[in-house]
Amino acid sequence: MTNVQPIRVLIADDHKHAREGMREILEPDPAFEVVAEAWNGHEALEYTGKYMPDMILMDIHMPDMSGLEATRRIKNDYPYVKIIIVTVSDDITHLFEAIKKGAQGYLLKNLDPDAWLEYLKAVALDEAPLSRELAIQLLMEFSTKPRAPVHSPLTAREQEILEQVAKGKTNREISEVLIISENTVKNHLKNIMQKLHLDNRVQLTRYAYDQGWVK
Repeated sequence: MTNVQPIRVLIADDHKHAREGMREILEPDPAFEVVAEAWNGHEALEYTGKYMPDMILMDIHMPDMSGLEATRRIKNDYPYVKIIIVTVSDDITHLFEAIKKGAQGYLLKNLDPDAWLEYLKAVALDEAPLSRELAIQLLMEFSTKPRAPVHSPLTAREQEILEQVAKGKTNREISEVLIISENTVKNHLKNIMQKLHLDNRVQLTRYAYDQGWVK
């Protein structure tokens, strides 16, 4: 990522060793710059305003203010920030709540460091897929709410791509399903997000279900 500004990261976790571990994963890679560390949700909110990070690695369980509440408040005040939930548990309920509050994704603390770096870079580029489990739970959540389908401003091809995104497909998987290049998928996604005034795949998935565009 030569000549590209590093991704400025805020680490929020109440355990010192966990913060040190995340810093050790990120700092050797020039694509990332750790700008601050917070030990609870209040500090995470305060430091977001102070340091204006691009991305926050947020623990769920923290004293005084949980990671879930901090995520909600930060996304309300600083919607541009990408928040990744970092947890030792793959409890789908907690992860789903985090997504509903605006988080862009999640990482398990026991994952290989290389997997961390690959995933975080994908999130920064809005290319990280929503997991199939969360996509299914989003579908269940919104299918229980009465709604009238709204006319979609998308082309037929864009609609097809949005449906694949809502299924948790990666750009490469979408290109294989629709028999188009991965770069074409990326360009379509940019157009889709501009048309809908949305910022990432999580928002696209929620919006598609909420509007009744995805069956």
